[in-house]
Amino acid sequence: MTVADGSSMVKNASLEATTSTQSPSSRAAPTGAGRMPRAGHAGLLLALAGALVGAGIAVSLLASEKAQPLIIGLLALLAVMGVFALFAGAVGIIEFAGRTTRNDTTKAVVDTASEGVIIVDTDGRVVYANEAYQRLAGTTGTENLLTVERLFTGASDVSEAIYRLAQAARDMRPASEEVRLSPPLGGFDGAAWYRIRVRPLEQPDGVRAAVWTVADVTRDRTLAGWLDYDLAQFGPGGLKLRDLVPGEGAALLSGVPGGAGEVRTETHDLDLRRRGGHPLPVRVFHRVAYGYDGTPGASRTLILNRSAGEDVAEGQRAAEVRFARFFNNSPLAIATIDRNGRIARSNGLFAKLFGAAFKGQDMAEARSILSVVSERDRESLTQAVAQAAAGAGDIAPVELSLVMDANRSARFFVTSVENGEDGEAAIVYALDTTDQRALQAQFAQAQKMQAVGELAGGVAHDFNNVLQGIIGYADLLLVNHRPTDPSFDDIMQIKQNANRAASLVRHLLAFSRRQTLRPQVMHFGEVLTDLTMLIKKLVGERISLDVKHGRDLWPVRADLIQFEQVIVNLAVNARDAMPNGGVLSLRTRNVTAAEAADVGEAVMPAADYVAIEVGDTGSGIPKEIIDKIFQPFFTTKEVGKGTGLGLSMVYGFVKQSEGFIFCDSEVGKGTVFRIYLPRHVGEAVVDGQAEAKDKPAVKVAENGAVTGATPAPVQADPPAKPDLTGSETVLLVEDEEAVRAFGARALARHGYRVLEASSGIDALHVVEEHDGPISLIVSDVVMPEMDGPTMLGELRRKGITAKIIFCSGYAEEAFSRNLPEGETFGFLPKPFTLQKMIEEVKKALG
Repeated sequence: MTVADGSSMVKNASLEATTSTQSPSSRAAPTGAGRMPRAGHAGLLLALAGALVGAGIAVSLLASEKAQPLIIGLLALLAVMGVFALFAGAVGIIEFAGRTTRNDTTKAVVDTASEGVIIVDTDGRVVYANEAYQRLAGTTGTENLLTVERLFTGASDVSEAIYRLAQAARDMRPASEEVRLSPPLGGFDGAAWYRIRVRPLEQPDGVRAAVWTVADVTRDRTLAGWLDYDLAQFGPGGLKLRDLVPGEGAALLSGVPGGAGEVRTETHDLDLRRRGGHPLPVRVFHRVAYGYDGTPGASRTLILNRSAGEDVAEGQRAAEVRFARFFNNSPLAIATIDRNGRIARSNGLFAKLFGAAFKGQDMAEARSILSVVSERDRESLTQAVAQAAAGAGDIAPVELSLVMDANRSARFFVTSVENGEDGEAAIVYALDTTDQRALQAQFAQAQKMQAVGELAGGVAHDFNNVLQGIIGYADLLLVNHRPTDPSFDDIMQIKQNANRAASLVRHLLAFSRRQTLRPQVMHFGEVLTDLTMLIKKLVGERISLDVKHGRDLWPVRADLIQFEQVIVNLAVNARDAMPNGGVLSLRTRNVTAAEAADVGEAVMPAADYVAIEVGDTGSGIPKEIIDKIFQPFFTTKEVGKGTGLGLSMVYGFVKQSEGFIFCDSEVGKGTVFRIYLPRHVGEAVVDGQAEAKDKPAVKVAENGAVTGATPAPVQADPPAKPDLTGSETVLLVEDEEAVRAFGARALARHGYRVLEASSGIDALHVVEEHDGPISLIVSDVVMPEMDGPTMLGELRRKGITAKIIFCSGYAEEAFSRNLPEGETFGFLPKPFTLQKMIEEVKKALG
């Protein structure tokens, strides 16, 4: 049976080599064997006759006249004898010694061949048949001897093969076939395999004949029987090595190391897979020849059946088979080594993990355990091997990088062996830890990002309070200053710069996942279509925009404004990476749970996602900094050209939206950011209300024209200015004195009665001391001693039913879970303007 695997061919032999032995007496020509007819040579006869006549004439001219009758008679006698001898030689009655010897040697070789040989002329007559063919045909002598065409009859596939051979014989061309005959020649049951060849033969007299050879190759097909395969059903390459050798056993056979011009033979105990899936325990002797360039050539494999009943020592056989299965199916790569670290034996997983390290190396080094680890880590493994060889007890495992790939690693356990065979001093167990180290690195990075996020969130919270005071007092000043006042422009500059700082704070809060979000159900395709014109203007004319959407995109629930900001940030980064122009691509598609599992990112669970990819053909990101790109304030841009908060904001938004973001980049080729947001299942809600079903579609054509836009609204009278004054009692709770003072003044200016408290505990005392009703509570969330949600719970237990507005720089989701069940509240994100505060108070009071 021949098994193809790549460039190597593995020929599986049977239990024994096929040999043919005969006694010396049997090597003579068989009785009754046919002979090839001998052809005469008329030209030679005439040439010799002419020579004799010429010689006689010459002698007669030199001799005396008296001797002429005698000479003439003698010459006549010689001439007659010569003619007779030439005639006998020509027809084969007399043979020359050299030719006779040569023909006898050739005949002896053919007569004693293990393959059956028969020569048939063009008329179908048997000219010659050796003893092997006569045994196959079951006859002695050439009389009544069946030709190959008559000998092999049976199934249709056999008849078709013989017909093709007969046609080749008639066309005087060589051909070969293998047939399976059941029952076999001379047998009553079972089946046998025969290899039949035919080639033309040109005889000296011009008579044509065909030489047929028949060989019994059943022994070469024993493995097919063991594995329950019918080779007649398979063509060349029909079975692969991995189809027959389960697990990592194929790596042992395909990973035999060797140097240039070497021939390596290794022995392995393996399980082969039968056609029905059941294992067949075997012992394999695998021989591989290497070319002078070091590439492996054809291989030959001898397989011994280790099944029950095939071995006399049944107990030992069963133990060896059991151990071989444990050894080869272990999840650990295992190898035995000597004192110098040279590998004596290994299992399949070891060959699979480390086989690449042995290829192309000299055999003196290739089988060393040290050759599989990187140069910088070899000293650690050398020490562990030396300790094991010295008989040390507990040896700490060492985690080392592999020489095949610096990003791959393995943990090596080395244990000593007492009285090991063949110089074995230690056993090495290796566990691939590449994925584990990657997860550890990702976890460490996540912890680092979380710590930085906590710091950024805390800083942003305190900074928001400072900005709240600046913006609030600027608004109070603007109330008393008209645009014509000299100080008006200065106040506006203060407010504008404060708002700019507030934008940076929002980026920090986005990174720390505490920004205020207004999630709504949306479709990526519609949002990107609306952004197309803006992105084209941002990237410029030297960069082409390529947008492709997947079909029937699922909805997602996210903050529309923040999502647009994410896409804009990524587009700007892509533009900066392509100063000489390029292609900015936007791709959207649905990702099923099965596809998500195949993404290869361990931190992302298998679920339904909608993915958006933002790619560029720019300069790319070096590997040494790609893990830092989402950190706040990290930037590769020149001083003054970037804050380093863009990607950190993107990261925070995606994480706060329960999504994932990954970056793939190659220097000189470009970068791709892949964002996965979870699929939204449920009612489409926008800002707490059902999404309008008749919302007109807004699309942007390829030329940039807007189609399907909402019709222009009908002109109406401007709405009357709302009344924002009131007379209710408002409890203002804020630990920052500047913010509290601004809020109290703003509310008092609009007619409200204000009660102030510097903390949650202070608010409880103020409520106890106040006699009248409290209509509204405006409270900060993060305060010392008692936070806002806890304070609200205490007030509710005291019977205070006033409505409440929480003010915070964090997102409302960060504290809403701590509120009493069923509690409703208003929310005022910091920093807010005076106008926004008064509007929210009026709205809460109805």
